[in-house]
Amino acid sequence: MLAGLMIPHPLVYVCPRTTQPPRLDGRLDDAAWSHAPWTAEFQDIEGDKKPKPAFKTRAKMMWDDEYLYIGAHLEEPHVWATLTEHDSVIFQDNDFEVFLDPDDDGHQYVEMELNALNTTWDLLLPRPYRGGGPALNGWEIKGLRTAVHIDGTLNHPEDTDRGWTVEIAYPWAALREVSHVPCPPRDGDQWRINFSRVQWQTTVKDGKYVKVPGKPEDNWVWSPQHTIDMHWPDRWGVLQFSKETTALPASKPLPEWENRMRLIDVWVAQSQYRAQHSAFCPSGAQLGFPDVKIEATSGQFTARLGRCEINHELKLTCSRD
Repeated sequence: MLAGLMIPHPLVYVCPRTTQPPRLDGRLDDAAWSHAPWTAEFQDIEGDKKPKPAFKTRAKMMWDDEYLYIGAHLEEPHVWATLTEHDSVIFQDNDFEVFLDPDDDGHQYVEMELNALNTTWDLLLPRPYRGGGPALNGWEIKGLRTAVHIDGTLNHPEDTDRGWTVEIAYPWAALREVSHVPCPPRDGDQWRINFSRVQWQTTVKDGKYVKVPGKPEDNWVWSPQHTIDMHWPDRWGVLQFSKETTALPASKPLPEWENRMRLIDVWVAQSQYRAQHSAFCPSGAQLGFPDVKIEATSGQFTARLGRCEINHELKLTCSRD
């Protein structure tokens, strides 16, 4: 896993406003989607050090006063799914996943997964697992709308499919419950988002798809995480909202990217220090970060660098101009 300062700035998507909502039928062929650009093709979750994914995946986004709309196309020669109960562990099937943090602080972020049967799993993470999170599985994205279209046949190994497409509509009202930023957003606002595609290797047994024993899943993402873990929201891509529908502005980098990543390294160092000394270190210099100001007690700390700060619960914030 790369240290923070070696992590490149994540990808940025400039999201157009739409004056016409999509039909939400799982297809991406209606006029509403024609103005939304595609993301770059997904990569391995670890980035360039792993092979290019076997199948192409892309996404696109747009927004209006009611929803954030997400569409995705997943190239797939053998579309299959088994799980039909809401809030099942959907990544046990091939799936498409969305991770969204409106506040860009690594806390109160939303995860949603769906499979080719349009079975969904939504949950809220008060903070990342490594920061002591639990996952609130009972939380629901109220008013969430999803649709799936199969370009081929589902669960039919005897033919070759072309893939599947998804449409998702996140209501601002639901996201407003878990964030402290305007919902709907303002022109130029930046949220954090990433997408993941879980892909299992399969074979056919008794006329059905089954996973190849002992083979781990592939994880393909839009913006690389550089570790096999989606729950590093500080590494997610950037969703930049625009009021424009066609002539989109240039993307903007996040403020103080290097300071953000350096503070993540401070948090890791503090976790290791506390494991050895049963208390957090009160000195940035003692930890090997002389430019970082730290305030600490045995049970909590805050570290500051530039306009950014992080605490013991892995809440990372950076003020903007």
